[in-house]
Amino acid sequence: MSYDLTLGPARLTALPSGALHWAAERLLCVSDLHFGKSERLARRGGALLPPYETRATLLRLEGDLEATGARVVVCLGDSFDDLAAAEGMDADDRLWLIRLMAGRDWIWIEGNHDAGPTDLGGTHLAELNRDGLAFRHIGGGPGHEISGHYHPKARLAGKAWRAFLCDDTRAILPAYGTFTGGLWAEDAALQALMGPDARAILTLPDKCLAIPMPRPAVRRP
Repeated sequence: MSYDLTLGPARLTALPSGALHWAAERLLCVSDLHFGKSERLARRGGALLPPYETRATLLRLEGDLEATGARVVVCLGDSFDDLAAAEGMDADDRLWLIRLMAGRDWIWIEGNHDAGPTDLGGTHLAELNRDGLAFRHIGGGPGHEISGHYHPKARLAGKAWRAFLCDDTRAILPAYGTFTGGLWAEDAALQALMGPDARAILTLPDKCLAIPMPRPAVRRP
C-alpha cells in the first residue's frame, strides 16, 4: 500500500493518505492541511464548500497517527487557510486537534497562508533541520529537503491524483487537506525543482503507485 524511498540519510515511506513517515525517527510529516478553507472562502465571499473539510482531514490524520505510532509530527506549512481560520476553528475540531497533539512533539512550519504562530501549542519554526533533512514549506533550498506548498498532482488513465514528487535531492508532498486542489506535475515551477529522474508517487485510494514524473509534451513544428 505504501511506497518506500530514500532521501539522503533517511529511509522514508509515502502513504496513500499523502503523509510521509520516517519510521526510524517515529516522525510523521504532512503538508498543506488548510484547516478552515471553507470558512475562509465563505468569509471572503468566495465559493461555498461543504463545511466538513477540517473534520475529514482530522479523521485521516488520526488514522495515520494510530497506524504509524508517530511521536513527532511535522506540519509543513499552510496548516490553516489563514490565521483567522486558526483563531475561529470550531470548538469541537479544536479539541480534537489538541487531543492529537497531546504527548507528541508537534512542529508547525510557517507557510505563506499561516506565517505566524497560533495559540494551539507546539513548536513554531520557519524551517526544521533534523538528522540531515531540511523540512520547509517551499522547496528549492540547499541540502536534502522535504517540502510542500505546490499541491502536486498527476494524471493516470485520464484521472487526476494527488502525488508526491521525489528525486535524489528532495521530496515534495501532496496537499493533505480536503478541498485543496493541486498543481499539475508538468507545471514549469515543479519541472524546475525536480531532476530528470524524478518520480511521481500517486496516492490512489488504497495504495501508492510510482511513475516517472510527467513532463510537458514536446510540440513538434
